[in-house]
Amino acid sequence: MNFANKGRFDIIMALREMPMSVSDIVKKVGGEQSGVSHNLKKLSCCHILNVRKEGKQRIYSLNSETVTPMLRIVESHVKRNCIMGRCGNEL
Repeated sequence: MNFANKGRFDIIMALREMPMSVSDIVKKVGGEQSGVSHNLKKLSCCHILNVRKEGKQRIYSLNSETVTPMLRIVESHVKRNCIMGRCGNEL
């Protein structure tokens, strides 16, 4: 369900680039901070994200053991099997 929710999926895709704080994620994906924070809690609860504290900030990153490899597999499949523009299945 987390990957089917557009807000959560946008967060996952943003975190592929680098770990980020809540405010950085809000800037990247848009929306309100309360909504992003709610989605981050759901993603963290399912261990899709890792969270560490840096001072007063929480820094979120993808679970590198399971989620990052899964995203690589999906990306590889899309590159091999989906004709961009025809299928509308870009990552």
